[in-house]
Amino acid sequence: MPPNAILARVHVLTLNLNGLRSAVRKGLLPWLEAQQPGIALLQEVRADPQPELFAALGYHSVWHPASKAGYSGVAILSREALHDVVVGIGDPLIDDEGRLISGVQGGVRYASLYLPSGSSGEARQEFKNRSLPLLSDWVARQVATGPLVLGGDFNVAHREIDIKNWRSNQKNSGFLPHERAWMGDLLGAGLSDSHRVALGEQAAYTWWSNRANAYANDVGWRIDYLLTAGVTLENVQVHREPRLSDHAPLSGRLRPEANSPI
Repeated sequence: MPPNAILARVHVLTLNLNGLRSAVRKGLLPWLEAQQPGIALLQEVRADPQPELFAALGYHSVWHPASKAGYSGVAILSREALHDVVVGIGDPLIDDEGRLISGVQGGVRYASLYLPSGSSGEARQEFKNRSLPLLSDWVARQVATGPLVLGGDFNVAHREIDIKNWRSNQKNSGFLPHERAWMGDLLGAGLSDSHRVALGEQAAYTWWSNRANAYANDVGWRIDYLLTAGVTLENVQVHREPRLSDHAPLSGRLRPEANSPI
């Protein structure tokens, strides 16, 4: 099959599962079967690789679990087998936590990212701060190489419009000034925030706390992204229902005409 034929039909989504077993109990498999994504970027898998689970739905899969059982971990599901699969970012401490995996299909590198959260304390915030420039360097290398779709949980809300209670969260991890500046620099390095492009100046969140009826009241954060370079995603949307996780899936489709040079 020519590369452009593959590109023209790719429906890509990203989802932080908050645990594979939990998401399966909440209906992940029938939802995937109904959605039929060509690529699914998964984060916070928190389980050993289970390729047989998704093979039954017609998916190949690649996995990068954390060395610590039941923690972190990323994976990619794909209808067509990925090639040039790269596990990790190249930093032992980050890679030990299963934070990034990528592979190529149809001339595009797809990457599933789970950036650390700093909300549990100073040590984890320092670890997160250490991760940010390393990811920037990784992105710069990929953008220089070819088309990229980078999806996942960045644990950063970029702008005030991306968090419901922005005034009260300015000193909290995920909305710290240096994190927001880093996100702006990352986008300025050649990436497009496909969800923001689709939204315009509207709010649409992807994560809600399990406390204080945050989901019911839509008191959320937009911390999950589909970022692109060299290709364009359209029809980008958040899927609030069914609630498979404390994060909502984010999906889009590659615009065929944008991929003709590949």
